[in-house]
Amino acid sequence: MTATAAEIVAGILPVLREQAAESDRLAVFPAASLQTLRAHRLLSLTVPVEYGGSGASSRLWSEVAQELASACLSTAQIWAMHVSHIDAVVQYGTAELKADLLTRIGEQELFIASVTSEQGRGANLFTAHSPLVTDGDRVGIDRIAPVVTGGAHADGYLISMRASEHASEHEVSLIYADRADLELETTSEWNALGMRATESVGMVIKGSSPASNVIGGSGCFADVARESMIPVSHIAWAACWLGAARGAMSELMRFLWKSGRAEGASDLFHERLARIRVDLELASAYLTRVREEVDQARAEGRSLAHPRSQLQLNALKVATSDLTFRAVDNMVQLGGLRLGYLQDAPIPLERHFRDLRSASLTHANDGLRVGIGALSLLDRSVTLI
Repeated sequence: MTATAAEIVAGILPVLREQAAESDRLAVFPAASLQTLRAHRLLSLTVPVEYGGSGASSRLWSEVAQELASACLSTAQIWAMHVSHIDAVVQYGTAELKADLLTRIGEQELFIASVTSEQGRGANLFTAHSPLVTDGDRVGIDRIAPVVTGGAHADGYLISMRASEHASEHEVSLIYADRADLELETTSEWNALGMRATESVGMVIKGSSPASNVIGGSGCFADVARESMIPVSHIAWAACWLGAARGAMSELMRFLWKSGRAEGASDLFHERLARIRVDLELASAYLTRVREEVDQARAEGRSLAHPRSQLQLNALKVATSDLTFRAVDNMVQLGGLRLGYLQDAPIPLERHFRDLRSASLTHANDGLRVGIGALSLLDRSVTLI
């Protein structure tokens, strides 16, 4: 019988909860949590069985993401991004890369980070300045990235680069590189309002990687992103945000009953609580439907680059980031100054509030709404999910 998400994380959540506050306070990577994920084989959860992983379905890993986020959102998002990187390799990696990397993840529980931000480029994911330089059967990498989540702790990296020295900035390749093949320099610290334990530092990355580690073919990063990394990351992020907000509400409910505040609550209290619950129900429902749509499209061999699919994936990111932050904001209001606002309150609503404030800034909602609007013009019949 396949284990449920709750069963998979039963031995993990206590560690995440124990380190969450300290990692947040110090803005340091949750190393103990990552080691616990390794010990429970969470880093290979989505690796196909033939390569030594568990081959978890999207439903299972998205539920695991929610469970992890209920204890520590930073740890959950680090893991969720790792899941999206594995999917890119599974869907688009060469036979050589799959046999090598996926097998090693299955055996050694390697942690993979991504390098898709670039100094001086702005927010356009589909352009790159720094080129790959071919040298025999290897390609050279020289890259400056302002933000790499967990970058100082990764065992390997997916790096977006201009396809070659002669390629345009819109011809972008994605390449995997082992940490052992790179020289890494941390160029900035991470002292953020929330998501402090992601330790998303700036890095200079130099080295080389086998040419067979280019994922999806030269200049084909846009295809990999639209068919794999964006769908999986948006589902994974949404699951994490929902898990954090749901976990906060669950803690709040337990506290309200234990303290006696739930008994004889006013109509105004019930109305405010209803707003929180409805927001979480809506976020959960849309996450479920979009995930099912992605699964169905993949099963039928349909492209996720279709405008309607891209619209819904972007809408998922925008909707869940807005709804979950609003829910936690309302929880802070409901809890009041002592329960909702203090850092040493019995429930870490203050940390959840700071963490979820980042959700609309990660791949900024303003830009995604512009894209949603443009895509909406292509669907005159307004075909809803």
